[in-house]
Amino acid sequence: MLRITLKVNGREYEVEVTPFDTLVKVLREKLGFVDVKTGCENGECGSCTVTMDGKAIVSCLMLAVKADGKEITTARGLSKDGQLHPLQRKFIEHEAIQCGYCTPGVLMSAKALLESNPHPSEQEIREAISGNLCRCTGYQQIVEAIADAAAETK
Repeated sequence: MLRITLKVNGREYEVEVTPFDTLVKVLREKLGFVDVKTGCENGECGSCTVTMDGKAIVSCLMLAVKADGKEITTARGLSKDGQLHPLQRKFIEHEAIQCGYCTPGVLMSAKALLESNPHPSEQEIREAISGNLCRCTGYQQIVEAIADAAAETK
């Protein structure tokens, strides 16, 4: 066992892991962040997307030991002081949430996009979320919600 430190949603956690534990497994099973979903477990669906040091990553492909000392944000960490993040509000307003399984991962991909490109085009939004599979919405409401959140921050 190895002891690592993760800063998740602004709080530091020390946790024991094996060298082969994935970040998604540690976040969900050891730290209780069930907003990070598991889907395909081979990096194809994006439901486990979190940000690590501001960049979107699929946590099922990241070994937890590689995240030692890194800043991890999950969808739960988007809201501050009881206030929803603009992305969360816009997803609700645009009815971009259907079953909700993909939503945390899509939110995190969108958050990383808006941090690096605050005013993306529709094509840039579509590219940023292309690694997130959604079987319910058809993506149009998701794209509109992200564009609206970007417009709100202008």
